[in-house]
This record gives sequence, C-alpha cells and structure tokens, in this order.
Amino acid sequence: MLIYRRLFFDHVKTNVTIYLFITTLLITGIVFGAIIVNSMSFVQKQDLFFHVNQFFAKINNQEPIMSKDILKKSFLFHLQYLILILLLGLTIIGIPLIWLLIFSKGLVIGFSVGFIVNQLGLKGLLLATVSIAPQNMIIIPIYIIAASLANLFSLLLFQKIMSRSVSTSMGRPFMQYMTVYGLLIVAALFGSLIETFIAYEAVKVTIQRFT
Repeated sequence: MLIYRRLFFDHVKTNVTIYLFITTLLITGIVFGAIIVNSMSFVQKQDLFFHVNQFFAKINNQEPIMSKDILKKSFLFHLQYLILILLLGLTIIGIPLIWLLIFSKGLVIGFSVGFIVNQLGLKGLLLATVSIAPQNMIIIPIYIIAASLANLFSLLLFQKIMSRSVSTSMGRPFMQYMTVYGLLIVAALFGSLIETFIAYEAVKVTIQRFT
C-alpha cells in the first residue's frame, strides 16, 4: 500500500503542472457559477427557487424517495461523466473538451452553492454544506485525477504520433490508464453512497429543523 501511495505522489509531483491547471480550471468554474447567481434577475431567482422549495417540501412532508433511486442516478451520472472523459483522453483533439467538462463541473457546484446561500443566507450555507460538501470531498479529487490522466494520455499519444516511432508500445500505458479509471469508478460509487446515505439524510434533518 505504501508503495502505491509513493508511486501516486511521485506521479503527481512529476506532472504537477497538469494537476494544478485542472484544479485551477475547476475553481474558476466554481467562481463563475457563483457570479452567474448574482447576475440573475429577481424573477429568474424566484422561478428557480420555487422548484427548489417543492423539493424541500417533499422532504419535509416525508414523501418516500427511494435510496436506491438516488444511488442509481448519482452513480450513473458520475459513471457517464468519467467514461466520457476517459474516451476523450484516447483522442488528441479531446483535450479542450475535457477542460470544458471540468469547468462545467465547477460551474454547477458554484451555482448550486451560490444560489442556495443567496436565497437562504446562513441557513443556505448550512444546507449547502451538508448537501454538497460530503460527497464532493471524494468526487472532486476523482474528477481532477481523471481529467489530468486523460490530458496526460492524450499528450502521450500526440508525442508518439509526432515522433513517428513504431518501437514505442502504448500497451502498458493504456492498461495503466484503464486500471486507474476502474479504481476511480469504484471510488465514485463510494461517493454516491455517501451522497445517498449521509448527505441526503443530513439534508432531511436540516430542512426539518428549519421548519
């Protein structure tokens, strides 16, 4: 286990520029998401908050929302997102699209937190913390690693094409790439479990205390 940990940190240290760029891209998306909230009109905010209130009402009235449905939707979303990034990493032209996906992920997080806080103040901050933070402590690093690896693999493909070397095999890097993505998908499942059985339950308790 210590060997794998050391290999991981050595890998990040070697490719720190890529990891910092992807992290910065995600943070930029979060900031832009919060800015979008402030640029919305009063009517737009009220219309969106109406739908949010309906969801809160369902929870407060204890309408049954099956945990397996939440888990399925959450994991399928992460699975599709990760597979898309993985596939884009197998192409050279997919790099800008990977950047766009990471920026969009940050945008959604920033908008979600910003909107709830904007509408509910300190209560919204508490609600955003219990509903968004727990799973994203796992999901955000997963996306950063996934996007960074996809960028690195695309660059490796580009270098091979430019060097026109037939002796350099892509078999081992490809297997390592797929193996790590398999581990990331398992980690995403763990994040979905946290979202389903910890974050969602925390949201229910928080909303019931507000009312």
